[in-house]
Amino acid sequence: MTDRTLIDALRDADAVQFGEFELSHGGTSDYYVDKYRFETAPECLELIAEAFADRLDEDDGGAASAADGPKLAGVALGAVPLVAVTSVETGRPYVIVRKQRKEYGTANLVEGELADGEEVVVLEDIATTGQSAADAVEALRDAGATVDRVLVVVDRQEGAAELLADHDVELESLVTAEDLLADAEHS
Repeated sequence: MTDRTLIDALRDADAVQFGEFELSHGGTSDYYVDKYRFETAPECLELIAEAFADRLDEDDGGAASAADGPKLAGVALGAVPLVAVTSVETGRPYVIVRKQRKEYGTANLVEGELADGEEVVVLEDIATTGQSAADAVEALRDAGATVDRVLVVVDRQEGAAELLADHDVELESLVTAEDLLADAEHS
């Protein structure tokens, strides 16, 4: 799959919108990437799962099979569809990282099976400041996981890579804000 294919799919799903938008971190932007538009479009989910699988296969460290590679993790709620379809695509198990501990049941912050020392790759939808991904990395590390990589669909290029680097984590994106905005100028 090419970056062009994914950009076209995001645009076809009306996931890239222009106007004045308030962002979750409190800032404003003249464009918005609506994750729910692409996370509810089967063709986008399929392309994203394939692209994440390709990235995981490129850097699997010579694992004999997908099950031998790192476990996947998705941040609730936005990344859950992404981690689920990527799990199906790759055959890799996954866990879900809550943004806050629930106050009932098991009260887990990380849902699913996670062994001490297990290598985990975090999947995210959109990275702006990177705080959500950094929080997930810390929760996983507190649970005993080894995490040094976050894969994101769209990097808005507003500090996420730098914040994650401060946590010794590499951010990789399928597309960047630059890609999407350049595309909009040529549409």
